[in-house]
Amino acid sequence: MKSFSFWQARLAVSSGLMAALPAVAQPENAPALVPAFKTYPAAAVMASLLFLIVLVMMLYGLRHFMFTMNRLTGVQRHPYIDISVASWPMITVFIAAHNEEKVIAGCIEALLDTDYPHDRLKIIPVNDRSTDATRRIIDEYAERNAYRIRPVHRAGGKAGKSAALKDALAFAQGDIAIIFDADYVPGRGLLKQLVAPFFDPEVGAVMGRVVPANSGVNLLTRLLDLERSGGYQVDQQARMNMNLVPQYGGTVGGVRLSAVTAVGGWHDDTLAEDTDITYRLMFNGWKTVYTNRSECYEEVPEDWSVRIKQVTRWAKGHNQVMSRYWWKFATSPYLTPGQRVDGLLLLFVFVVPLVMLVGWCLGLGLYFLNAGSLLSVLIPVFALMVYGTLGNFAAFFEIVIAVLIDGNRRRLRLLPFNLLGFLVSLFAISGAVWSQFLDCVLSRELVWDKTIRYRKAHLK
Repeated sequence: MKSFSFWQARLAVSSGLMAALPAVAQPENAPALVPAFKTYPAAAVMASLLFLIVLVMMLYGLRHFMFTMNRLTGVQRHPYIDISVASWPMITVFIAAHNEEKVIAGCIEALLDTDYPHDRLKIIPVNDRSTDATRRIIDEYAERNAYRIRPVHRAGGKAGKSAALKDALAFAQGDIAIIFDADYVPGRGLLKQLVAPFFDPEVGAVMGRVVPANSGVNLLTRLLDLERSGGYQVDQQARMNMNLVPQYGGTVGGVRLSAVTAVGGWHDDTLAEDTDITYRLMFNGWKTVYTNRSECYEEVPEDWSVRIKQVTRWAKGHNQVMSRYWWKFATSPYLTPGQRVDGLLLLFVFVVPLVMLVGWCLGLGLYFLNAGSLLSVLIPVFALMVYGTLGNFAAFFEIVIAVLIDGNRRRLRLLPFNLLGFLVSLFAISGAVWSQFLDCVLSRELVWDKTIRYRKAHLK
């Protein structure tokens, strides 16, 4: 699915916008912090709700600021990175593909060139009802490498990556499944780096770092490059450092098949199979490991319309998982209090944009009701949060630190433009939440929207 998305952090700390404008216009002699229910019942309820929303946003902002400081000053955990010589287990690598004629060859060739022992590696391209040349390209590689490649072609069944992988997992050899999307290009040593953590019998899933390969195309790809840097270099690594909840992202990672079976198997009724399996493994006692130095390269969307569809799919899938598992996660005996808090904040992150829009409406409503004394009192808080929105605090600070760690400071010139990406994601995800509500009411089936590829077709 997604490479791990970072826009969530920006949404959490940018909420100062929702009240900064009406705050400056409040009456100077407002007598009370919150209007009395008896005198102004509607305004009192609105002010109380707005106050709670501000607290929630500040909690998210504090969380990401803690991640940043940990990445700067904390002990960095890379517990499995030094394993290079071992008795490597049998593994199966799955490549999820639907109409991927432009990119599938690059992924297969990279896997054929890996330094993982060839006699312990099986490659299974999963062709899910492609209508282009994807099947022909896969079959040509399989014919030349019959002892290493065993394709799976789906002609029917439920649509979507999760359903295709569920069917294909039945053909796995060994207990470790490594999964890539077709547009990813793994390096020669990546498979060993992803497999190494599975020598720990408590590890159920492993996630590597995703790096955009087409970051220089336009403004959107450059912004997504900044997003990925902050999300992986700081956010995911800090979770690993603090023993919280690193997330398996559905590609550039792997799962222990016996662990997946133990927690109920692979689910095909979700748009976010990666988040689904992450949480089921975690609240059943299995660890998820993030390996920051295990880099793999992807294509990010080059068009805003494609980006909006991608974020919408992520939001719907994530919220499915949230509605199913939040209580099981909160009450799991295998988790520490810190893991519960971090995991729940991550679960609810795709609801935050809608909460922010409600906050904006409440702020404007209080202004027009002439009952905005709460906003006047909280001007210093809002000012600090708006300052963060412009790129100097909390989640945007994560991007700054990630870019500095990566050693490419020139990218920081783009930081002010992240507000554009923030606003697009804000409204796209809010629309996704509303659409998902209608899906439930009208019993509509969730639809998987494929991300468009941009490379030139590799046809043989």
